[in-house]
Amino acid sequence: MKEGLYVSSFKEVFCFYSGGFFCSLFLVLAFTTDRKNDNSVTAKAEASYNQTTTAFIDSIGETARQIGQDYNIYASVLIAQAILESNSGQSGLSQAPYYNFFGIKGSYNGNSVTMRTWEDDGTGNTYEIDDPFRSYGNLSDSLADYAALMTSSTYSGTWKSNTSSYADATQTLTGTYATDSLYASKLNSIIAYYGLTIYDQAPVTQATGSSSGLVWNSYRGSYTDAETLSIDVAWASYKNYK
Repeated sequence: MKEGLYVSSFKEVFCFYSGGFFCSLFLVLAFTTDRKNDNSVTAKAEASYNQTTTAFIDSIGETARQIGQDYNIYASVLIAQAILESNSGQSGLSQAPYYNFFGIKGSYNGNSVTMRTWEDDGTGNTYEIDDPFRSYGNLSDSLADYAALMTSSTYSGTWKSNTSSYADATQTLTGTYATDSLYASKLNSIIAYYGLTIYDQAPVTQATGSSSGLVWNSYRGSYTDAETLSIDVAWASYKNYK
């Protein structure tokens, strides 16, 4: 009788602790899964609406559109490269006094700055080096130099006249403009995610509803219509007169 009670008690204790163990294990796994899901949801939420990036796109979008029309290149690619290379205008290299938004190496009119950068050996293995980068002094020079670089024969594979879509252009940039073996896919993702192909279309004025030639407005650092430029010129003259 005592033996039966002992066995029965042992079974009850075993079931109690084993049940508690599996219950705890379930809760741990469930919590871990929930944490992973939370992180995934958070990451997606952060990526879905990046205010810094959208504000950056708004600031250079129309200028990029006009440059694309003038130089036979994809404005969408220009913007995507600026986003990727400058971290949406937040990198040290893109800040004053350098204004290098495209990570272009070398010197510009004898001006450069040496910074630490990541390189890719072409197979996905990365390493760090110190390299000189061009220093411009203002955004307009950075944009103009990028446009001039893209019109060189080295990058003829990025021209709209030589390609069927922006994807052809980004593929050409991989291994030439950047050593990053995933450069094209990163640019393509940015272009698709933010709908940047709208900037590959010709500019349209509100007044006429037709494509027209905007002019470079140095007072605003972007392309505007001629009337806006004339107002800015008059205002600048007025302030200088005073």
